Parts: sequence; structure tokens; C-alpha cells
Amino acid sequence: MSTFPSTTAANGSVPTQRPGSKQSSHDGVLERLTKLVPSSDAYATEVVDAILDFADAVGTSDVHLQPTRSGLEVKYRSNGVLQILGIFPVGSRSSIISRLKVLSGLLTYKSDVPQEGRVESPRHGREIRVSTFPTLYGERGVLRFFGHAREFTTLEELGNPVELTHLIRDSLDETSGAILITGPAGSGKSTTLYACLRHLVTHNNGARSVVSLEDPIEVPVDGVAQSEVDLAAGFDLKTGLRSLMRQDPEVIIVGEIRDRDTAEFAIQASLTGQLLLATFHADSAASAITRLIEMGIEPFLVRSGLIAVICQRLLRVLCSCSRESTDAADFCGIPLEKARVAVGCPACNSTGYSQRAIISEFLDLRRAELGPPILHRADSREIHRIARTCGMSPLGEQAIELVRRGTTSPAEVVRVLGSAARS
Repeated sequence: MSTFPSTTAANGSVPTQRPGSKQSSHDGVLERLTKLVPSSDAYATEVVDAILDFADAVGTSDVHLQPTRSGLEVKYRSNGVLQILGIFPVGSRSSIISRLKVLSGLLTYKSDVPQEGRVESPRHGREIRVSTFPTLYGERGVLRFFGHAREFTTLEELGNPVELTHLIRDSLDETSGAILITGPAGSGKSTTLYACLRHLVTHNNGARSVVSLEDPIEVPVDGVAQSEVDLAAGFDLKTGLRSLMRQDPEVIIVGEIRDRDTAEFAIQASLTGQLLLATFHADSAASAITRLIEMGIEPFLVRSGLIAVICQRLLRVLCSCSRESTDAADFCGIPLEKARVAVGCPACNSTGYSQRAIISEFLDLRRAELGPPILHRADSREIHRIARTCGMSPLGEQAIELVRRGTTSPAEVVRVLGSAARS
């Protein structure tokens, strides 16, 4: 689960970026790393410090450290896309992965099994999750950074259209039922979930009992009793959710629904007087419905328990260096007469993009028209068709509109939405 970069542009405007800021950070860390001495005892510590400082400067969500035949390849995720930082020596007297394992409390002498830990970093003001995995040339490490985005704390700041924000706020006023926030990994589900959570706390002035069970807790929220899954201690989602019901909750937050047991609990809780919010992996709002039914949740429970499904994606916004094109080859099969396409410059680290914009579907299950297709186990295409007649704006249409405005490119839309962008 990831967060948005600094500024969205769902209204079609291209957000500004400090000229050369990411490129400067990129070049700066490369210069810093190349000056380090691999035979030094402090080499691993210095490399880790440089990588953490770089991650903080560019606001990345993930850093990958992949051992290869020639060294340690370092990549970072920029606006949702992996970028190569470089390949660096592994160090002859100190291990970079071992240094990360020490910081995150993992067992340094175990290199043949996956491990997970965390780094509480007062220096960088956020939590870092560390995951290691054995590979052919040594242990691979992945760092996931939480708490980067500080701007997206409210529903209004997410960048959704005003009408959709009103729909979300209205659904959060319900006293029972479930709201699912869906999309693939890296689509900003957690950011939206936390914005909803803050709205619930501030809008009700602490008058509602709000509890959460997360894996992990990404951002602390005042006014919420947040708990974290601890598998090593036997505290899993199923155990935690059962216990939460004895805590007199009015609003329950589930970090992610991953299996039938969790899905069943979410629906049951929503039918017994609690408002429940959770993230869920699904390609579209309509497919979230069919996926729940395929997991074994009875259609009548889905129909009765769900208030709404929000499905979202993040599209990279073109940098100001983009150019206009009338070449059909640049349109990636999307019927257009012209569009802006990525070029690349130092300000965007030669990617052609800076920041991301959000697009969201809102499937309102309170609409009576959606009852029959759900109860009759209609497929996602039929539910999607009916939802459109009820006013839902599909992700594909929103994405194409951003292309027409010059906010993003056809290639980016196809990268994020695949063939659905052309239909």
C-alpha cells in the first residue's frame, strides 16, 4: 500500500515541480556513493545512510536492493514506476543487507529464509519496513517507506472531483455498512483510507468510537485506536477482528481484506450496526462485487452489507517538457486526433513525468437498480453497465479526458489501465 506524491492534477492542470530537484538528488547520491570505499569497515553504514537520505529527498515509496553477478543493483520507485539508481560494490568488509537487518532487528546469521522487520527512523521522521529474500547471488532487500505524503490528509486534498468527494463524505455519514476502497498495489488506496479516517474523527469531534486493525500501521491518526497484526505473537486479522467487536466500536477500519474469513467478518460487522472501511484488491468497482461473491460471500449479504465501492488509479502527470503529437503511433490504439506525449528533461529525471493525478470510480450500492444483478450473480460487465446508467463515471473515460486536457499521455493511460483504456 502506497501514498501519492506531492500534488495531484485531476482538474487537468499540470502541477509545478522545483526545477532539477529530483535530478539534483539523483546526481548527489550517485556522487556520494561513488566516493565511498568498499573495503572500509564503515562502507555498509555509509551506503545505507546515503540511500535513506536520498529516499527522503525524492519521496520514494520503495527502494529495491538486488544482488547481481556484478554488484548490488539499487532501484527506487518514482511516481509508481521503478527507476535504476545504479549498481554498486557489495563491500568486502561489511554487508549492506546485514546493516539493514541490524537496523530492523532481523537475524543477521540467517540468510536462507525471508525475514521482515521495521526501522523506526527519528532522523527521517517515518517508519521503514524492511523485507529480505534469498536469491541466487545473495539476499535481496526491499525498503518500504511510510509517512512521506503530508499533503493528502483530507478528502478534499486527494484531487477527486467535488461531486465524488461529496459522495464519499455522504457515505461516511452512514452508521452501518461497508465501504471498500479498491485498486491494484500502488494505486493510493491507503492514502484514501486514511483521509476517510481523518474525516470521521474530525467531522464527529470524537463522538464515534473508531478502531482499526492494520498490517502494518502506516500513519498514526489521533482519535483512532489503532492496532497492528503481529503474526509471531499469534495476533492475526481473524483473532484481532473478533476481539475488536468487544471494544464497543462504531467504526472499524481493516487495513486490507485478503481472504474469505476477513471478507465475511467485514460484511457481518456492517450488518450488525458498525460502519466498516477496508481496502481490497480489485481491477474495477464492479469486479470487487463479483470477487466477493467468488470468495464465497452470499450475494444477499453483499447487497445488504455494502454501501459503496471506490476504485481508483494514479496516472503520472506530464512534465512541462512534453510535446504535442498528431502521430497515431503515439496514441497506443486510443482514438484521438492529437495528444501530448512525454519527452524528458533534467527536471523530471528524463522520465517525462512529474507527480501523479487520481481517477476514481464510485459505485453506490444504495441504488436500487444494482440489487437484481448482484442477487442474480451477474458478471462484472453487467454490473458495470448498470452502474454507468446510474451515473458512475468509469476510470477509462476519466483517463481519456485527462489525455485530452494534456495532463497525461496515451502511453501512461495504457500502462495503468491496459486494454480497458481502448474500450
